Amino acid sequence: MVFNSVEFAVFLPLVFILYWTVLRKRQNALLLVGSYIFYGWWDWRFLGLILISTVTDFFVAQAIENSEDDGRRRLFMYTSVAVNLGILGFFKYFDFFIDSAAETIESVGLNPNLPTLSILLPIGISFYTFQTLGYTIDVYRRKMTASRNPLAFAVYVAYFPQLVAGPIERASRLLPQIERLRVRLTSPELRSGLYLILIGLFKKVVIADGLAPMVNEAFGRSGSGDWVRLLLGIYAFALQIYGDFSGYSSIARGTSRLLGIELMENFRQPYLSRNITHFWRTWHISLSTWLRDYLYITLGGNRKGRIFTYRNMMLTMLLGGLWHGAAWTFVVWGGLHGLYLAAHRSLRHRSPKAADDPFTWNDLVPTLVTFHLVGLSWIFFRADSFTQAWEYLTGIVTLRGGLPDMIALGDMLSLLVPLGLASLVIDLAQRQGRSQLAILQWPVVQRGLAYGVMLVALIVFTGSGTVPFIYFQF
Repeated sequence: MVFNSVEFAVFLPLVFILYWTVLRKRQNALLLVGSYIFYGWWDWRFLGLILISTVTDFFVAQAIENSEDDGRRRLFMYTSVAVNLGILGFFKYFDFFIDSAAETIESVGLNPNLPTLSILLPIGISFYTFQTLGYTIDVYRRKMTASRNPLAFAVYVAYFPQLVAGPIERASRLLPQIERLRVRLTSPELRSGLYLILIGLFKKVVIADGLAPMVNEAFGRSGSGDWVRLLLGIYAFALQIYGDFSGYSSIARGTSRLLGIELMENFRQPYLSRNITHFWRTWHISLSTWLRDYLYITLGGNRKGRIFTYRNMMLTMLLGGLWHGAAWTFVVWGGLHGLYLAAHRSLRHRSPKAADDPFTWNDLVPTLVTFHLVGLSWIFFRADSFTQAWEYLTGIVTLRGGLPDMIALGDMLSLLVPLGLASLVIDLAQRQGRSQLAILQWPVVQRGLAYGVMLVALIVFTGSGTVPFIYFQF
């Protein structure tokens, strides 16, 4: 992690107090210094990469805007793409492609002896690279004007609440908020910001970290574990990664709200989705919309007929899988979702409901089917290799081990069921209330009970060991 919990507990209140008092007219300067300290605490050397992206896109965007020649505009835009994706490709994918090439050459009996560099992956590089690249593309497409404020733009790139794991913000939404002075924090903003942090911590510390040992054991025994244990391990990982990532996003939104800046909602109860299209409209929304707007539409979207539409879907999801990690298992994960989306589109089924409409009993069966399709893909996302993923799938399909030990099964269910129900209650409350802040509208007694349960659970589950955020590796 960039900060441990104690360091963060000291860092954030200090920034908050200075931000709204003595340095109120220097908010962006404080945010930039705080953001660089926040990121540099992990490894100060990688601050240079953020600076390269910041300087490149700040000046390239202005050059694009100042040029009337389409050829020069494209050249400047390609410069931004080359610099940003070049840095991302080198640090994240160099060893991956070298190893893949070596394995291919070895498969035909040759000894390639290709060099590998064992490059350390800079934390959050995929997130801020896509964020700054999206800004330049938007300026090129004339969807926004280039920033002339270097301080505000530097904060946009390095803004610490969402720097290391998103959401991937659009410049047209975040930059104007950074450029204007935040003069006061209202009571509703304070209350809702603290609530978002609380529920985010509950999802991360209690649900995600609470299920982490169960997930690790299940995947660690992929070749020998009984099928029931493996199946429950998938359910546990589905809840773990959702609690982990949506928890981080909630903490980021709450923290940012306390600073007077609103971040986009990154999750809208995705496991209550009625179909796979709805799932991708409610899961990691900032990435799915980025891939749609800057990759899928650029490839042609659905404008050139059915076959090209399916091709564009598959390419988008395959590259989306590769964005998550330098391993072929992530590509398979993306490919499965590409197939799901293409299959759903081929049925020409148009749900009369929106993705975030209230949940009804009629939605139960399609929601369960969607959840299990997503769960199948999670095996490849979590597995360390194809071998492990295949062993895991084989163990479930062949009903390996027969009936499990009932005592062991009871121990697993005693953890999985209450944490799963907690996640479901939170999501249902938000979906039926059409807001992540729905619990704030509950009567005072129920609201107080909800706060009390979350706080007690945080105390009980805290101290069992630090589990890094899963998406920090991306």
